[in-house]
Amino acid sequence: MKAVTDALGVARSNVAERVRRSRPKRGPQTRDGDLELCAEIRRLVDARPTYGYRRIAALLRRERAAAGLPTVNAKRVYRLMKKLGLLLARHTGRRRAREHDGQVATLRSNVRWCSDGLEFTCWNGEVVRVAFVLDCHDREIIGWTATTAGLSGEMIRDMMVQSVETRFGAPRAPHRVQWLSDNGSIYVAAKTIDIALALNLDPCFTPVESPESNGMAEAFVKTFKRDYVRVNPIPTAAHAIAAIPTWMDDYNDVHPHSRLGYRSPREFIRAMSKPAECPV
Repeated sequence: MKAVTDALGVARSNVAERVRRSRPKRGPQTRDGDLELCAEIRRLVDARPTYGYRRIAALLRRERAAAGLPTVNAKRVYRLMKKLGLLLARHTGRRRAREHDGQVATLRSNVRWCSDGLEFTCWNGEVVRVAFVLDCHDREIIGWTATTAGLSGEMIRDMMVQSVETRFGAPRAPHRVQWLSDNGSIYVAAKTIDIALALNLDPCFTPVESPESNGMAEAFVKTFKRDYVRVNPIPTAAHAIAAIPTWMDDYNDVHPHSRLGYRSPREFIRAMSKPAECPV
């Protein structure tokens, strides 16, 4: 047998076990602490039912690091969530072929901001419309506005001023920042472009019928509706508008982002702003 296994490049002990049918069968894996970890996972999933195992694992690591406890592996979280039946259903829909191969993300913050709008219907039939702007590097929501009427150019212009003041603490950006949006009338209006230039913002617009060109904003729309609108009570427009500030803060402070190493936008900003340690 040794000559055969050497020629095949396999372990002799493995072949011997298979011949004798004495190879032990592996049962479900269990580890010490699984019961307590299942309780922690259940608590997080109950609070955030739209999160998959990677984001749940990121929240667990964050909590355990703050408490000085050992970290937890994402594969272990996957195993326990699968055992508890808490995994999200796989996406089975067909996607259109990607038509845009440009790069929306930037290598540092305050190089390009992207903006878009969304709307959702409350339980009583009222419609809430939201416009927002986020940074294309750290993904932080810098500014936003909400209304039950139509979004206006004045609201976009106020949001531009708010964003510049929030990021730079000044009435004008110290350097040119791109402002990426679609070709909606609220963005291409002459007054909006004039205000943008006065704020040292550089308006740039996506090609027609190419939402991929503003894919980062489109991705936030999906996240906002999935993780906040659909899982929170919104009986009326007034109730929803009052909740939006909390949702935006939660996204900026808590929501783990895969492109940021499963850190939240502000957690990522704090990590990037720390001075590098000099080697001794």
